[in-house]
Amino acid sequence: MKQELYRKLVAYIVENQGKFYRLAFSYVKNQEDALDVVQSAVCKALEHYGELKNEAALKTWFYRIVLHESIILYNKRKREILTRESEWVEQSYEEKGFEIHDDLYARIDRMEEDAQKIIKLRFFEELTLEEIARVLEMNVNTVKAKLYRGLKALKTAEGEEDETWTV
Repeated sequence: MKQELYRKLVAYIVENQGKFYRLAFSYVKNQEDALDVVQSAVCKALEHYGELKNEAALKTWFYRIVLHESIILYNKRKREILTRESEWVEQSYEEKGFEIHDDLYARIDRMEEDAQKIIKLRFFEELTLEEIARVLEMNVNTVKAKLYRGLKALKTAEGEEDETWTV
């Protein structure tokens, strides 16, 4: 039974690795860091797969791990102080197949943390509201409220009050 779950987990990770990388990249904004996040998430999932009680929750369980690892690394990088800024050269990196509208993405990054997570999972990862609720361990109605509040804030910032957004 556990071997079958292990095989399903490995197959799921391999099949969806691009999605996990994209989610990690949306937080850490760096190719190497995103790869580190995914690698760390995979290691943790493989170490703790036996703790998964409901096989049907595999998708949300793994997304929760990737999201958690992304936030940990993001917060760690945010706290780091560059000791030798003069030697640090910023290089631009454009992720192929992951074009970002910089101004929209910057506005999302300035939002409340829960709203950021919900919008990224809903629109970039195409998770359902129920899946997002399970990943973030929130009530579905709370997810909906935060999503609509976040979208309204984006619309207001964009000046598109008269356009309709679909969820």
